[in-house]
Amino acid sequence: MDNLTAAPPQPAGVSRPRQAPPDAELESTEFRDFSRTVAEIEWLLVILVLLFHVFQDSTEDNTFAIYGGLIVYAAIILVFHYFNFVRRPGRWSLAVETWTMIVFITWVLFHTGRLDSPLLNLYLLPIVTSALTLGQLVTLLQVGLIAACYLFLGQATSATFLSIITAGNFAADLAPMLLVAYITTMLSQDILNAMARIRLISETDALTRSYNMRAFHALARRECAVAARYNRILSLLMVDSDNLKKVNDTHGHEAGDRLIQLVAQSIRDNLRATDILARYGGDEFMCLLPETGSQGAAIVAERIRVRIAETPLAAGAASVATSVSIGIATYGEHGSDFDALAKNADHALYAAKARGRNRVAVFEPGPDPAG
Repeated sequence: MDNLTAAPPQPAGVSRPRQAPPDAELESTEFRDFSRTVAEIEWLLVILVLLFHVFQDSTEDNTFAIYGGLIVYAAIILVFHYFNFVRRPGRWSLAVETWTMIVFITWVLFHTGRLDSPLLNLYLLPIVTSALTLGQLVTLLQVGLIAACYLFLGQATSATFLSIITAGNFAADLAPMLLVAYITTMLSQDILNAMARIRLISETDALTRSYNMRAFHALARRECAVAARYNRILSLLMVDSDNLKKVNDTHGHEAGDRLIQLVAQSIRDNLRATDILARYGGDEFMCLLPETGSQGAAIVAERIRVRIAETPLAAGAASVATSVSIGIATYGEHGSDFDALAKNADHALYAAKARGRNRVAVFEPGPDPAG
């Protein structure tokens, strides 16, 4: 396919605003990790209650109620974590689990001495769990729920509890929980921020802030698997600058770096939030366009080509003309896996270069253009 001097009319629904990193899958992975941690905390709670009742003098406790609560709570843990009741854990499911934890602890305390129970500090477990996984606001709401349970247990302990309790005593009882919630939330946020910075460094190219190839390969293979499973289409663009070597030789590598950044930004400005951009090599980029066939991909590629051709690079007093060549391959039509797609997009790129550069080419089966 030769250079498209005028892009065909854009079909409805092909609008492509500036690219945003697709973090949904990463967030889902984080919540799955959090869910495993919550399950461990929940089983720890069950074990602590069981050990307390077995080894402590519990003649005054309601044994039937305690063991009944343990059985019900263990069943809830099994349903949430082992019977696929929640296939994609999220904030709502983790919040429900912490609320359930508070209800279970209140049930146990009610039958083991209420506010005089040695298990009263178990309320720290849902607070820590919420602080680690759900953030400040939800944790504050959890503390409020625990405060309500505390008042309920106090009223159950003494009919005159509400009349004799003072604000000072109440605040003193809840202060350790608030302090633990605050400190844990702050530490959790610091850890999450550090992890996000590490992930950003490990997955992005420092010069262009696009994905590096390690991250891109993982995302691309996932998208190809989705396309295969649901019979969807996607296209791959291979974009290469036509004059980086000349810019480096004439104006220096600093100008060459700015050229690479210009190309990356021009590509990014013509992609949707669901599209994926990665730096493949020195001046070469890959773009994965989900739900886009070869015709739609050619429209996008032409817009990118025109944008770059119309944006000269400022190099000192000089204004350097810029251009790119772009190769396109579409899943299913030009390959049934990512490796084949990348190979054929590369062949199309070579074809665009061979036809004079500053062109868009869709892969066409035939002799290898690089050969």
